[in-house]
Amino acid sequence: MKKRTKILVVDDEDIVRESLRDWLDGVGYKVDIAESGDKALKIIKHKKIKIMIADLIMPGINGIELMKKAREIVPTISTVIITAHGTIQTAITAIREGAYDYVEKPFCPEKVELLIKNLVEHQDLVEENISLRRKIEDKFHFEGIVAKSPKMLKIIELVKTVAPTNATILIIGKTGTGKEVIARAIHHQSPRRNRPFIATSCAALPESLLESELFGHERGSFTGAVERKKGKFEAGDKGTLFLDEIGEINANTQIHLLRVLEEKKIIRVGGNEEINVDVRVIAATNRNLKVSINQGRFREDLYYRLNVVTIDLPPLKDRMEDILPLAEHFLKKYAEENNKRIKSFSDDVVKFMLNYLWPGNVRELENMIERGVILSKNTAITLDELPQDIIHPTPVEGKTVEAVTRNHVINVLEETKGNITKAANILGIRRMTLYNKLKKYNYTVNKLDA
Repeated sequence: MKKRTKILVVDDEDIVRESLRDWLDGVGYKVDIAESGDKALKIIKHKKIKIMIADLIMPGINGIELMKKAREIVPTISTVIITAHGTIQTAITAIREGAYDYVEKPFCPEKVELLIKNLVEHQDLVEENISLRRKIEDKFHFEGIVAKSPKMLKIIELVKTVAPTNATILIIGKTGTGKEVIARAIHHQSPRRNRPFIATSCAALPESLLESELFGHERGSFTGAVERKKGKFEAGDKGTLFLDEIGEINANTQIHLLRVLEEKKIIRVGGNEEINVDVRVIAATNRNLKVSINQGRFREDLYYRLNVVTIDLPPLKDRMEDILPLAEHFLKKYAEENNKRIKSFSDDVVKFMLNYLWPGNVRELENMIERGVILSKNTAITLDELPQDIIHPTPVEGKTVEAVTRNHVINVLEETKGNITKAANILGIRRMTLYNKLKKYNYTVNKLDA
């Protein structure tokens, strides 16, 4: 038994609260008493009460209301309800509201002592689990990277090795695998950590604006250029520039980017002046650039300039050991952001997460956990809070992973009535990626939102 656990007994009957205080104090607990809910709340505000034993029916604040108010002050407090004969159903309701248990009057002190002993052991177990979770987080977190699998641990070691250098890095991997997270980790471990980290998507802008975004432009260089503007390279001087979806840039931009990497100089669009820049470039792509080179869509010399060191991120389905640590990480993040007391997942959800193929990778997992946190009304996320079209494991006998993925993408799209933005958010991928998938699948929808 844990000595000196702080207990608060709340009852409007003198004999009940005083007899409980004397008994529990005699077996090693530190006990405070209160004759009303209002006085109990004052005590809870000033003392570290771990367990409250409260009468169900009291003048003013009843036991259930007191329990709820007490949890607003101390979320970890546990409550045992005292109930008289004839109010058992109400006591059961209290348990549904979050009470640990109830005892019925008249009660024997030994029964209460055993109940409190079990409750203290339960609290100790919860605290041990929280402590273990923190240790796991410390062990498996590195600069925003949550990893336990051998593949990802090797990547972390590679990040630690290349970060202190000025080497250009190429990160390859499917959409949603966490390429920007890796890029940020490299920056934060580098000597440039106190300088800017600037991320830009090469697929997010029209070709006509991409060069202006990267290299800047002079006033009057094109319609709408009403003043001089610095580009990402100038803004990121002495820092790191992350170029996502590098495989989407056009041939002309490829030539200019190659020149910047070779000479460390830029020329703004519409200008003639060479400007020195000291920027470390980390590029990323979900394309096979060697195939793009063979198709004449990507310059081979640029590829080798970018590909000084390659980091190949595996899809989530190939790093199963990371699923639960990642899920716990996102659960904690979004529970705190949404001020919710959600602590865990139901067993069915854990089973689902370990069997699902995750076509949207880590981004889809994060999106699903955020949705679950927002919708959940309990302390654990259940299958009811997950997108209903994906709660069954996707591996299907006789179907390829690509076929299963296609079916999932199309099901989500049809569920959103062709809304590309909503579908992309559910899948945890970018709109451009979803457009590309639909083109690959030769699938059209009636509604494609802008």
